[in-house]
Amino acid sequence: MDLSLLQPVSWVAAAVGVCVAAFYYALNLRETTRNRRATLTNSMMQPFASPEAMRNWLDVMNTQWKNFDDFLEKYDSKANPENAARRLSLWTSLDILGYQFMSGLIDNETVYSTMRGVVVNSWLKFGPIIKEYKERLEFPKDAFMNFEYMANELSRMYGVRDPSYKGAASYFKPEEYDEVFKPGKLTQ
Repeated sequence: MDLSLLQPVSWVAAAVGVCVAAFYYALNLRETTRNRRATLTNSMMQPFASPEAMRNWLDVMNTQWKNFDDFLEKYDSKANPENAARRLSLWTSLDILGYQFMSGLIDNETVYSTMRGVVVNSWLKFGPIIKEYKERLEFPKDAFMNFEYMANELSRMYGVRDPSYKGAASYFKPEEYDEVFKPGKLTQ
């Protein structure tokens, strides 16, 4: 065999080898990223799956008030530190999850499938309270913005997939729900 023919064949073989290696590396990197994302999603969701976390969420969700001042009297950190600690822990956890959701670091479909009720209902119930805290300058303007973003996105997804869903209405008597969620009623 001629040496002049062997040299170009070896170059082509080397180039093909490099292309195959690059392709394999890209596939491997993609799969590793997908696995890391799934692992992060699972680790972020795990604290919400325990019976203790669900009891905490239900206790926090079953709180009732007439307006923001009534909320302050019953549940503010000065009036009820235990409830405030549980509620703020929930809000902070959802804000952290919301940051991961907004950044695309966790799988949004998994969050939707497993956490949509917790997130959307929590925001429906406490979003007006958080906003009132912000207006009264007790919270910074960007407090819990990731929680709000995630709740809005999941709510939008919920509306598309299940238009009959009514959200946190089940946690209120009809007149309480209207009282709390009507615009302008929060501070009366």
